[in-house]
Amino acid sequence: MTRIRKLSVQNFRGIRSLEWLPEEGINCLVGPGDSGKSTVLEAIDLCLGARRAPQIGDADFHLLDCGREIVISATLGALDGNLMALESYGQFLRGFDRTVGLLEDEPGQGLETVITVEMRIGEDLEPQWSLVSDRASRLGLTKNLSWGDRTRIAPTRLAGAGGHNLGWRRGSVLSKVSDEKVDVSSVLSRAARDARTTFGEEAAKDLASALQSVQGLSDRLGVPVGTGVTAMLDPRSMDIRSGTVSLHDSDGVPLQGLGLGSSRLLVVGLQRLVAEQASMILVDELEHGLEPHRIHRLLSELGSKEQVPPLQAFLTTHSPVAVKELTTHQLQVVRRTSSGEVSIVRVSVAGDVQGAVRLAPDALLSRSVLVCEGATEVGFVRGIDRYRTDHGYPSLTAHGVGLVDGGGSNTFARASAFIAMGYRTAVLRDSDRPSGPEEGAFLAQGGEVFAWRAGHAVEDELFLGLGDAAVGALLESAVAMKEADLVDQHIKSTSAGRHGLEHLRNLIAFGGLGLDERGALASAAKKGGWFKQITAMEDAAHDVVGPNLRTADAQLTKVVIDAFKWIDGV
Repeated sequence: MTRIRKLSVQNFRGIRSLEWLPEEGINCLVGPGDSGKSTVLEAIDLCLGARRAPQIGDADFHLLDCGREIVISATLGALDGNLMALESYGQFLRGFDRTVGLLEDEPGQGLETVITVEMRIGEDLEPQWSLVSDRASRLGLTKNLSWGDRTRIAPTRLAGAGGHNLGWRRGSVLSKVSDEKVDVSSVLSRAARDARTTFGEEAAKDLASALQSVQGLSDRLGVPVGTGVTAMLDPRSMDIRSGTVSLHDSDGVPLQGLGLGSSRLLVVGLQRLVAEQASMILVDELEHGLEPHRIHRLLSELGSKEQVPPLQAFLTTHSPVAVKELTTHQLQVVRRTSSGEVSIVRVSVAGDVQGAVRLAPDALLSRSVLVCEGATEVGFVRGIDRYRTDHGYPSLTAHGVGLVDGGGSNTFARASAFIAMGYRTAVLRDSDRPSGPEEGAFLAQGGEVFAWRAGHAVEDELFLGLGDAAVGALLESAVAMKEADLVDQHIKSTSAGRHGLEHLRNLIAFGGLGLDERGALASAAKKGGWFKQITAMEDAAHDVVGPNLRTADAQLTKVVIDAFKWIDGV
């Protein structure tokens, strides 16, 4: 049940440096593209995989700088008897404090006994593996894992369909399911001999003329071919290896021909079967070939719902379905600076963001996050974004910005959680209630806040800040959604009977709306929930606010412009 306790990567591809303490079970790496997620999996495979001569080139060095070594080290815990054997690895066993992630050169009380495997690649492109400890270095001792131990702990790599693992090949997960062996060489040798003989008998008939010509020529030239040259299969062309045996279905069709999703599910299931012997698996882009319900099944097979993880899984994903399925303890956000410094932060350390992850899983896959106080604000931003996109501006998704519903009172707690995970984060909030200390703490962390004027919710801003024609369009949108009688009741209720639908329609038609009438409409919109649904506000912002923003008052326009400047990264 070997586990990686600590991973260190230096100068490998897009990673200049990384220090990471993985979790015991599922480690699902999320984050924007080019942050280094797949490179982390490749580093683990290079360091611990059972490959004698991996393909390495100049492009594998960070910024193509071959003068700086690639160094990848993996500290392994939960060691079995073989790896704990003093006669084999005693001078390389060390102690690890899991609470703080620190290594001691000697095992000790309260420390987990671990061993560190290191791989170095220099300018000659030749990988060199070794075990690492200070005391072994002082004694001049060098050693690597035995090939048997290395093969046993090597992680299963699932990149494409995983067909390699559906045959009895060296290092395949299928070869670890049981100790049973098939005498492949003898069986295939007999089959090859029978095939050569049968072919030779048929060829003697079909190629009689050519064989006679070759025989006569050989006799004339004195070339020793015996009394009768024959045509048979060349034994050197018969590829007799253990890898020629693979799984087939009941119709004799190789399972390597299964669809991508089915093949991946089967390999993950096999890995679960052999978890006691081979306890690590690497799955890049886990959603490939899988429908949502099969993503659930794959993650379940990896132990996503189990308190005691059956194996240690390193996954990458861009699937919101996978993000929603996993807990924040199993999700790890990968962030990469422009200089190649990579950090991996567990989502759960940022606080209680499970609700935000469930509502907006795509936010974890973004570069920046705009936390909106509620569904109304989410719809508003989406609608303005659609309007801008219609007129040639890049969408917020093109800028890698995700929207999160802050859930009202949870807004700043969720925003602070995202900023703690390294996301560029801002908040769009109402101002109909006073700000609290959480807002100050968020601003101190480097966040930004866009807020309507004091005492205003978004409905107040729109009905008080837009021109008469735009206010009339908003009113008619509400009528289309809620029906005229209900809208009339809302207006009369919130204005104490001073105004009604038809009265306001007449004032709008003649440009005579005053502050009292506008305030009544804003109150009716809030109380009646005219635009509380994301889609309702999105349509209103796209159809009405966007086209009329140029004629709106300065404060409303400023908040919208400032928010979208932030979205654009200006």
